[in-house]
Order: sequence, then C-alpha cells, then structure tokens
Amino acid sequence: MCQTLPQARQMFVQATEPLAQDSGLPPKCSVPFAPGSLIDALPLGADNSEQSTLCDGLSSNSHEICKTIVERSLSSSTAEPVYTAGVKHMVTEEIIEKRQNLLGPNMALFFADEPLHIIKGSGCELIDSEGHSYLDCINNVSHVGHSHPRVAAAVSQQLFTLNTHSRYLHEGLVTLAERLSETLPSPLQIVYPVVSGSEANDLAWRIACSYVEKHGLNQGKPLHVCVVDSGYHGHTSTVLDFSPYKFWGPGGRKKAAHVHVLPCPDVYREKHLDGKAAARNALAAAAAVGGHIAAFFCESIISCGGQIFLPDGWLGDVYTEMRRAGAVCVADEVQCGFGRVGNDFWAFQTHKQQNQQGDKINNGCAPDIVTMGKPMGNGFPCAAVATTPTLAAAFNNGMEFFATYGGCTAAAAAALTVLDVLRDENLLNNATEVGHYCMTSLKHLQNQYPDIIGDVRGLGLMIGVEIITSRATKEPAPATTAWVKSRCKTTHKVLLSAEGPYASVIKIKPPMCFSRADVDRMVAAMGEAFESVVGLSDKAAVELQKKNEEAVKEVQQRRAALGGYVDI
Repeated sequence: MCQTLPQARQMFVQATEPLAQDSGLPPKCSVPFAPGSLIDALPLGADNSEQSTLCDGLSSNSHEICKTIVERSLSSSTAEPVYTAGVKHMVTEEIIEKRQNLLGPNMALFFADEPLHIIKGSGCELIDSEGHSYLDCINNVSHVGHSHPRVAAAVSQQLFTLNTHSRYLHEGLVTLAERLSETLPSPLQIVYPVVSGSEANDLAWRIACSYVEKHGLNQGKPLHVCVVDSGYHGHTSTVLDFSPYKFWGPGGRKKAAHVHVLPCPDVYREKHLDGKAAARNALAAAAAVGGHIAAFFCESIISCGGQIFLPDGWLGDVYTEMRRAGAVCVADEVQCGFGRVGNDFWAFQTHKQQNQQGDKINNGCAPDIVTMGKPMGNGFPCAAVATTPTLAAAFNNGMEFFATYGGCTAAAAAALTVLDVLRDENLLNNATEVGHYCMTSLKHLQNQYPDIIGDVRGLGLMIGVEIITSRATKEPAPATTAWVKSRCKTTHKVLLSAEGPYASVIKIKPPMCFSRADVDRMVAAMGEAFESVVGLSDKAAVELQKKNEEAVKEVQQRRAALGGYVDI
C-alpha cells in the first residue's frame, strides 16, 4: 500500500484513467477514492490544498462527497473506516446486541462465540476494529482480493456516471457477455445477467424446463430434477429444494417428491464411485412415479459438501445418461469458477473422460448451462447464466426477461474489471503455482499427523483437508476440526472454515492473490493447532473424542429421520 500522497494519487490515476476516457472528467479525478481501498494510502496530516487537488474537476456534488471522504480519513489516527452518512461508530458489544435484537436470529455468523468486528480488508488480509490483521483463507467472494483498488475504482466511476438496468443499451453489458462467452466452449454463448448464484440456478431451472417442454421431451409428464448429495444451489424456494446440504442439514426437511438425489462420490473412502449406475437409478425412480427429470444440477467441485472432487469419468457418465433420457445438464460454478482451479477458467473443464481406447483424457465435460456468481464482482452483487442459443430460444416464449441489478451498468463494470485483474495479475497461474505449493505443504503436514489428517485434496486454490479420528476407520472428527479452526483464529489470526455433512473438512478457498508466504503462515498455524491436539491430556483427549462421536451420531440420526443417505 502507498505511503505518500503523490504515490496514492499515482496509484489512483493508474486505476481510473482507463475508465475516464469517455467520462468527460479529467483522468486524475474521474472517480473519488473508494473507502477501504486507496483511501488507506493517504498519510495523516495532509493539508487542505492537497485535499482540494484530489477533488478538482468533479461536479460540485461529487466534489463535496470526495472532500468529505478524504477529510474523514485524514482526521482519523486509527483503523476506523469511513462510514455511510447517518451511521455511527459502534463498539463490538453494541453491534452484537443490535444484531441480536434487529436482525434475523438465524443469520449465520462466523466464530459465533467470539465474532469478529471487521472494518477493513486488503488483499488476503482482514482488519478488525482493534487493528488486528487476520489472514483470510476462506473468502471466495473477494476473488481478486479484498478492496481491490481497480474494482473499487471501476464501480465508483460507473456509479458517478450512470447506474441503470438492462432495459437500456449499454456497452458494458454486451462486452461482459462477450468476454464471458470467450471463456466458455461453444455453443455456450448466450448470457443472462442476474444478481446472485441463487438467482442464477433458479433461472437455469426455468430455462431447462422451457426447453424440455417445448421439445416435448417429457411427453407431458411432471418435471423432476436430479442433484447430488451435499450439494448447495442457493436459497430461493426453488433451489433450496435442490440443495441436500440444506434440506438434509440442521433445520431441514424431507426432500421434495420431484427431487432425486445421487449419492455423493467419496474417493477418499472409495464409496459411490459409479456415476452411470447412480444416474440410471435416479432416472428409474422418477419414471416409477410418472415423472421426467428435466435437469441435472451439479457443482463441478462440490464445495459445501466438503471440497469434493468427483472421480475421473463420473461427471461425464452422469451427463451422458441424463442427456440420453432428455435432461439438461447444469454446471454450478458459483463457488469453483473464474479460474479458482488454476489454469482452467471453469472447474468443469478439468473433468477427465474415457476415450474409446480406455484412456482418461482431460477434455472437460461441457454442460448445457453454466451458472456463476460469488466471485464475479469481487463483492459487488452480480452473477450470470450462460447457455446455448437452442436453450435460449426455447426460453424466449413471450415472457420478457430483464435484470434490474445483475444487469446494471455498475455490475458490468465490476465484473469486467475482475476479468481484467485476473488476466493482468496472472492470477490463474498464481492459483496453479501457489495451490501446488499449498498442497505440497499440507501433505507434509499430513505425514506429521496421519491420525488427524485423513485426506488432503485440491486443485488450484480450492483445497480441502479432511480431519479424522482414526486412520483405520476414517471416521470424521467434527469436534477436532472445530478445535483446529478456533485455535488458528484465536492464537494465530488465521481464518479457516469447515464444510462437509459432518463439518469435518477444513475449507481453504482464499482470494486468488494468496501467496506462498500466506501458505507458510496458514500451514504453520495449522501445524501448531494439530500439535495442540496431540498434546492434550488423556482426560481432554477422551472428552474430545466423545464430542466427535456425539456430533457424528447427531448428523446420522438427523439424516436418517429426514430420509437422507447415512452411509456418507
């Protein structure tokens, strides 16, 4: 981060000048500083003349906004952020109390026992209200790094120029569609902008249904859907029913009658590896009750299920069976897309197929629809659905579609800049190289703690570390995982998360700018946490094992009661 005003101004100009060419504003002033990013570069005590220089050339209203932001930043000697007008600074305890009284009681909160009051972010670092820096190893929303100056500048520039929806012509939206289609195999070239991954999957279902019904593939039968156990596709009413991670999870309910669930493949335990048989069973189950599977939804890497990497050939086999039966195949890339896996832009491109000679070849499994979301805007809400002209034509049934927020000009600015940053900062290559280094380091750690770390699996910067109670039984260890996660956060200021049906897989999905030094810091923290488990007293170790067994039993009982798979 810059330390002087001239450096800050130069960085600001570099970030915004390309955006200002058509704006009519002087390049150095095309956009005000974005709170939480370049504003951090300004030194304390800059005089008023320097503040004025920063704001020259803006409209009177924009000038006042810019000046207020700069003045607030320069007047503070702490890590305190710039707040929206009318929002006062609160101590952590006050925020907790207001959150409990004013927000929905089931709104998720990381580290609920000791929640973090985060006020700033930069790259892979998060800063709390006391100025402590945490290494963020789990935030796949800030894809190119927290508060990336180019993304912040692009969005701010667009907001100061125009922000409207998709009912008007604008270069940004069509350019974004073109850029996205260039990353996808033909004929995936039609793009629908939306605002979230949930909306993307909801729309994908509508498109699939329109296609199946228009071409009579269902022969008048009710439309059903097929998904994979532990998959998560969003929180609208429609796609919540497609998400075993939710409907067989805490607070869940039995699956809807039109939903068919394939067992989740488990390469580590060598279970449920036959995709062809699983698909045929689901198709037969739908036919037995008079239904027709219209779509198969699958995350190309199953994230909430525990960073599950599907076995070679599995996805291709399922796609083949589903298409043969008249179903549309949907690749959910909301969490694993945009280069996270490394040199491939989309995770479905990494799947290997078997050729006629029986060799496994890495030619990808092209879906009929691709859904994308979280990382697309680096925190700005935008998402998209990509499909083929044939499916889009079927969806064009007379009912218009438009995008208020996902198709707005600011969303396009954010997403285009994310694509630019991925290219210009060579972040796909970084994901490949740093991801490989991370996997190697974690496997060394596994060799040191083989009775705790059961499996290390990953590709690029999408990695899972499965924690077990025994190398022989491979039983999941939810309580041990929670211990490690808490220890890393409290003792080392390293943020990790847990996924999987038993919350026994440590999730590593950091921003794409994650470095080797970040890996070293994370692995050192994990190593100390594992060592602390080994060093527990006999009494404490017995108690931890009891908690592991109780947690596993609770999950199995819940899933059995809800009709879910227990052999997981």
